[in-house]
Amino acid sequence: RRREAAAAEEELDETPQEKKLRLAKQYLEELRQLGEHGQHPTAPLLCCWHPGEAGCCAGVLPAWGRVLVSPAHILLFLQVQPPDPARIRVLRGHQLPVTCLVISPDDKFIFSASKDGSLIKCKWEVDSGKRLCVVPGGKKGTEERHMGHASHVLCMAISSDGKYLATGDRNKLIMIWDAATCKRLHIFTGHRDAVSGLSFRKGTHQLYSASHDRCVKVWDVAENAYVETLFGHQDVITGLDSLSRECCVTAGGRDGTVRLWKIPEESQLVFSGHQGSIDCIQLINEEHMASGADDGSLALWGLTKKKPLALARQAHGEQDAQGLQQPYWISAVAALRNSDLLATGSHSGSVKLWKCGEGFRKLEHLLDIPLVGFVNSLKFSAAGDFLVAGIGQEHRLGRWWRIKEAKNSICIIPLKQKTTASSPESPGSS
Repeated sequence: RRREAAAAEEELDETPQEKKLRLAKQYLEELRQLGEHGQHPTAPLLCCWHPGEAGCCAGVLPAWGRVLVSPAHILLFLQVQPPDPARIRVLRGHQLPVTCLVISPDDKFIFSASKDGSLIKCKWEVDSGKRLCVVPGGKKGTEERHMGHASHVLCMAISSDGKYLATGDRNKLIMIWDAATCKRLHIFTGHRDAVSGLSFRKGTHQLYSASHDRCVKVWDVAENAYVETLFGHQDVITGLDSLSRECCVTAGGRDGTVRLWKIPEESQLVFSGHQGSIDCIQLINEEHMASGADDGSLALWGLTKKKPLALARQAHGEQDAQGLQQPYWISAVAALRNSDLLATGSHSGSVKLWKCGEGFRKLEHLLDIPLVGFVNSLKFSAAGDFLVAGIGQEHRLGRWWRIKEAKNSICIIPLKQKTTASSPESPGSS
C-alpha cells in the first residue's frame, strides 16, 4: 500500500507529456515481455502516434484524428540506406509515359496507367513482376463499347479495403473498377474538364475527385451516386489526397494555394507558400502534408498554420534550359503514412528521400536514388519496405520536354531499414 501511495504521489507531480511518455514506455515493456514468452500481441492499439518520436504516444485526439496502429509499427524507426541499383526492378509494358500508379493495401499488386491509348491500365504482381491484367483503351467516344479509357489517364485511387479502383482521364470521366477482376463497374460523369486527382476516404467507399474545371466532387462508389460539388480554386486542380477524416486536400496549380476541404461544413482553409504552380500533394498524417511545385520547392505543412512549416527551395537543383538556370520541377511527392519519411520526384535524374525533422518543422535530405526520366508518380508500400516510381519520357500533364534516354516503366525500389527493436512481423499500414 505504501508503494502504491508513493506511485500515486509521483503521478500527481507528472506533466501531461511525462505521463504520455511513461504510459508509452510501460506499453512497450509489456510488448517486450510478451515477446520473451513467445506470444505476439495481435490486437491493435488505439493511440495517436507522433511520427517524429518513434514509439511515443502523442496523446488522445478527437474521434476524427484517431489512428489504429499495429504494435509492430509503433516499434519501427526508419533509417533508410541507399538501395543497391542492381536490386531496383523495372517493369516494362507501357508504350507511352506512365502517368499514375497505386499499390494495393496488402502490398501484393501495383496498378498503373499511361498516356498510351491502346494500353490504358495494367495490374502487376509485386513479387514476380508479372503483368496480370491489361485493359485496352480506344478512340474518343467509344467508351460505352469497350472497357478502357479513350484518353490519357491522369490519376488513380484504390479503396482501403482493396475492393474498388477508380481512374480519371482527360475526357472528364471517372471509371470505377473491381480491383480483383479488372472489370469495369460504373462510369461517373459530371466534371467539365480533365479529372486530375482521385482519393478514397480511408475506411469508406466515399470518393473525392478533383478536376481542371477547378472543383472538387464527392461520390458514393458503393451506391454509384453523386453527392456534392465544392468550389474555390482559381486555377486547375493538379492533385488531391485524403485520409480518415471527412476532408481532403488539393493542390491548386497556378493559383498558388493548397486547400483543405471540410466536407460536412462545405468550407475550406487556404494555405499559400509556393511561388510556382503546385503540381502534387500528399498527406503524411491527419495533421501534416507535403506539396511540390514547378518552382522546385518542397513544402511541409501543418493543417493549423497557413504558411509552410518548412520549405526546401530548389529541392532537386537547377537545370540549364535554353541558357537560363531553372529549378527542376517537383512532379511527384509521396509520404510513408504516419512516419517522418518523404520521397520526391522530378526529371533531375534521381528520386530524393527526405526526413521530416524537429517536430515536422525541418526537411532533411537523406539520399538520392538514380532514375532517368520524368517521375510522374511515387508511392510507398504500406509496410515501407519498397517505393514504386512511375517513369515517363514526358511530364504527365504535358509535353514541355522529352527525355529520349528514359524508359516508360515502373520501378520497384527496395528500401533497407534498421529497427530500434526486433519485430515479429513487418509493420502493417496505419
